[in-house]
Amino acid sequence: MQLSRLRSPLLAVVLAVVPAGAWAAGSDDSSPPTQTQTTTVCPKGQIWSDKLKACALPDNSQLDDDTRFRAVRELAWMGRPEEALAVLATMTEGSSDRVLTYRAFALRKSGNLEASIMAYEAALTQNPNHILARSYFGQALVEMNEMQMANAQLDEIRARGGTGTWAEQALARAIATGLTYNF
Repeated sequence: MQLSRLRSPLLAVVLAVVPAGAWAAGSDDSSPPTQTQTTTVCPKGQIWSDKLKACALPDNSQLDDDTRFRAVRELAWMGRPEEALAVLATMTEGSSDRVLTYRAFALRKSGNLEASIMAYEAALTQNPNHILARSYFGQALVEMNEMQMANAQLDEIRARGGTGTWAEQALARAIATGLTYNF
């Protein structure tokens, strides 16, 4: 988690009432990435490949996009969004909603909010039901103090079957506390 802005004293109440694991329930995208050799051993510009048991350039044809996505999440989490963007540029699945969502996230973490918003919107144009994209988009809006628009994304998550998911809980928490996630 990253403290982007503490908007209310509700933080202590929220953290005391809601178990920490509740914010991380759900898919792989709901918990921090595990730090790997990508950020502990590999030289800048390379990522770890379990298949190769070595560091490799992200455009290596022996890497699959799931390996690249794991590296993107880890790099963004470790505060290296520019490197995450470079890995995203090597994705073989093109500009899928998944790629666009992570591009938007890395752009947001690099401070480029305008480009981030455009990438979130493009991801949601491709897949309006992508609730993780909606959650991250809403968190970007919280960082911009656009609370009405962030609440609209929360409403969309719920309307699209996302009630009770990490995506919903993370955005609701960001709206209530000003805390956003960095993974």
